[in-house]
Amino acid sequence: MPIIHDMKNAFRGAHRVLLVVLSLTSLLGTAIAEDFKVGTGKRIITPDPLLPVSGGLGTPSPAREKQGELTARAVVFQKGETTIAVVGLDLLGFPSVLCERVRARAPRVPAKNILIGSTHTHSAPDCYAFANPLGGHTGDLKYMDLVCTKAAEAVNDALDGLKPARLKVATDEAKGKIAYNYYAPDLYDRRMSVIQAVSPTNQVIATLVNYAIHPEVLGSGIGVLSPDLIGPLCDRIEEKSGGMAIFMNGAQGGMITADNRDLNRPKDTQRAVWHDDRTWTECLRIGHTMADEAIRIVRDVPIQENPNLFCGSIDVKFPVDSEILWAVVIGSPLKYPRNPDHSVTARINVVNLGTAQILTIPGEALPNIGFYLKRKMHGEHNLLFGLTNDAFGYILTKVDFQSFPRYDYVSRTSLGEMTGEILIERSLEFIEQCPRPEGSKLP
Repeated sequence: MPIIHDMKNAFRGAHRVLLVVLSLTSLLGTAIAEDFKVGTGKRIITPDPLLPVSGGLGTPSPAREKQGELTARAVVFQKGETTIAVVGLDLLGFPSVLCERVRARAPRVPAKNILIGSTHTHSAPDCYAFANPLGGHTGDLKYMDLVCTKAAEAVNDALDGLKPARLKVATDEAKGKIAYNYYAPDLYDRRMSVIQAVSPTNQVIATLVNYAIHPEVLGSGIGVLSPDLIGPLCDRIEEKSGGMAIFMNGAQGGMITADNRDLNRPKDTQRAVWHDDRTWTECLRIGHTMADEAIRIVRDVPIQENPNLFCGSIDVKFPVDSEILWAVVIGSPLKYPRNPDHSVTARINVVNLGTAQILTIPGEALPNIGFYLKRKMHGEHNLLFGLTNDAFGYILTKVDFQSFPRYDYVSRTSLGEMTGEILIERSLEFIEQCPRPEGSKLP
């Protein structure tokens, strides 16, 4: 009997060890499956030969030279079954009809989880194909298709290069002479948010900078094709920190622009207007200042291990009351999707990435809209990706629409008086339906 008893005890002990091993194996398998991973990809999209550059509606200006390279940059975040791609293009804007081409060429990421934004440089070729009075258009369709191919290649490269990562997220006021509001100098958002992915050995994989600014130091009128200040920004971060840098613009409408004012050359003292310094040296100064601030902001923040990841989207209809923008919709050879009720549909995404919450905006929202949306979002760090998933016009509230002479231009190039109201209402409704990000404080 003692021998049988000892054998039973030995069997029970072995069984317990087996259960523990199986449990650990299961937990390890889950941890591996749920590992947070990040990958990056980049392609040059500078046209060769050079193409005219566009700062908006109207005839593009011939480009005689280039400064820097236009790029398509992609960063992919993955955790478990959730995969999200963020794409930044050195272009004035990138409409949804072209975004769908990119998504179709990167089928391993759900189409609704591919967020495509433009830096809004005013020194790149037209990718809207604006109709002209002669019955033609201002774009180069072959170039647009090339951009779609290169952007998709960047996404696919990022997927192929996925590796285990950790996360750093930070927000602070960016110091220095970087931006100002051309319409009301002090009314702009000084906050810069930075998302940085690092390897388990603390090597930087990717640095994403989110800030509201028009990259129009050079502008479209001086004959230079360029990423403007965004090229030097990314180059400096990559040189100093390693990895790949990507810039996503914010709520820079009406008119948050690069502060390239030459304060020694007043133009109109009564209206506080100065002459601008439209040089590559000034692009380097502002881009490098932004890069140094981004590195400072994210340098010492705590690392988030295996952060949560969520991506949701909704489609929102916006009436098109502007005759100018409706002419763009119906006159472009890109065959923009449009609805029978004289409206267009745009996608809005909400992303939770660790302690950050990201909301996309399909155009150029004025800064007061940006401030309000950030205040109502639920992240410890709230980011707005402007000119993302579409890029049709300015977005302003009904109380600002055509209210001041300064807003004549932004009102004429807005979809309509209710665009801002619809954006705010639908975005905040959707945010409340989404899971809350890590560290969210309930009201």
